[in-house]
Amino acid sequence: MTSPIHVNSEIGKLKTVMLKRPDVEVENFTPDMMERLLFDDIPYLPIAQKEHDNFADTLRQNGTEVLYLEQLSAEAIDAGGDELKNSFLEQMLTESGYAMGATHDALKEYLLSLSTQDMVNKIMGGVRKDELDFVPSDLVSAAEENDYPFLMDPMPNLYFTRDPAASIGDGLSINHMTFAARQRESLFMETIIKYHPRFANKGLNVWRDRNHDTRIEGGDELVLSDHVLAIGVSQRTSANAIEDIARNLFRDSKFDKVIAIKIPHNHAMMHLDTVFTMINTDQFTVHPGILGEGGHIDTWTITPGKGDGELKLDHRTDLKQVLKDALGLDDLDLIPTGNGDPIISGREQWNDGSNTLAIAPGVVVTYNRNYVSNELLRKHGLKVIDVLSSELSRGRGGPRCMSMPLVREDL
Repeated sequence: MTSPIHVNSEIGKLKTVMLKRPDVEVENFTPDMMERLLFDDIPYLPIAQKEHDNFADTLRQNGTEVLYLEQLSAEAIDAGGDELKNSFLEQMLTESGYAMGATHDALKEYLLSLSTQDMVNKIMGGVRKDELDFVPSDLVSAAEENDYPFLMDPMPNLYFTRDPAASIGDGLSINHMTFAARQRESLFMETIIKYHPRFANKGLNVWRDRNHDTRIEGGDELVLSDHVLAIGVSQRTSANAIEDIARNLFRDSKFDKVIAIKIPHNHAMMHLDTVFTMINTDQFTVHPGILGEGGHIDTWTITPGKGDGELKLDHRTDLKQVLKDALGLDDLDLIPTGNGDPIISGREQWNDGSNTLAIAPGVVVTYNRNYVSNELLRKHGLKVIDVLSSELSRGRGGPRCMSMPLVREDL
């Protein structure tokens, strides 16, 4: 296994993962900004960091190499030299609303005065107006009115490294994300893949890049096997983006089946992995709230059509049978969040009880606060490693959301 990205399942032993340690960005905003930044609360940073360190240490103790987005980004920029640092900053400023003008110039001068790591950290953390000895005169968007405190918004969602990009086989998608608050995030991953010595010129496939209008996010992308991908049709991922990535995979990879699963389009169930995850060869978590009468849900199994780029779609509603057929299983175990209790399942799904991270077949990392779901997983034979979760969970994402697997062992 020589590729720096190699993920052919959701459950193969996790060898390398990318995280982002929460920093000032997770509390560098006011309640008035929460909706804009896609947060429901403001985490208490020291505890969030302690919890995240506990998560990272848990992965290391189980044989996983942990890399950090913020460090990889700075190393990639330094590897490209001053020319890359300048072009990266120009792109980031453009995507922050400053393609040119006095504010652009002041921000660029300030950020270039910092070391590369400090520049990356500052961009992620946000740039306040009072940090620059400068009175902007060219503010043009509603977000930049005189009483708005930031020139460049913080990126508090960055510790959910799952979403800006997704590892699939020996490649990845680098995603165009749905909301403006997160769209800049995937520029870091694009830079890492192109310029970091660990990833650059290693033959990695980019199944879909970030330069699209249609949206897709990694929390909706689940690698069920070395030839089957599941993707949520969700608040954050559109059907046409799914068809696009399916065409690319069918043309240039071993993947020959994509299962599109429609979930409710709302904030509580923003991604497929908030309601459905694979945790063993024949076991899945599922939030009962996504299943209709009789346990049905809309799915479309996409396979290659006869002509180049053509797709065949098979609409079905029996998720369990669709999964059994796709994975060649005689039976499988769908384990309900909160043991199916309408109150407990709703509460624990909100706190990411369905967002489990498999680090080996039948071994999962979960939030400790979801004790009903965790105990049920144990009763179903799973090894459950629970991690601290009082502040991290305020961001509405669990262990799977907080991790981007880069290398898994093949099954």
